[in-house]
Amino acid sequence: MRGFEERLKEFEARGVRVVGVSVDAPEVTRRHAQKQGYTYAFLSDEKREVIRRYDTLHAKAGPGESDIARPAEFLIDPAGTIRWVNLTEDWRVRARPDEVLRVFDGLRRAGSMK
Repeated sequence: MRGFEERLKEFEARGVRVVGVSVDAPEVTRRHAQKQGYTYAFLSDEKREVIRRYDTLHAKAGPGESDIARPAEFLIDPAGTIRWVNLTEDWRVRARPDEVLRVFDGLRRAGSMK
């Protein structure tokens, strides 16, 4: 997530909005984002509604066997169509910003992203 913050201007220059989603309560999410110095949006999905909608629920994988989100990155076009997904079972494995930018650029060249 830090890598996305470090390259945020490159995403913004392409018109890509970076958003993080957390299962934590809004106040916990806000404090974490501030502590880490993240300036992009972080949303709280305490009820896990978005996580279920995007099929990223990792049941009983969190503290005390709580449900958490599987690490995932999505590229969603302005119409709301998912154009690319990176999904993993391992919370330590995430797409790197350069990979996401490369995929976005390829989708844009192909006409799938504007």
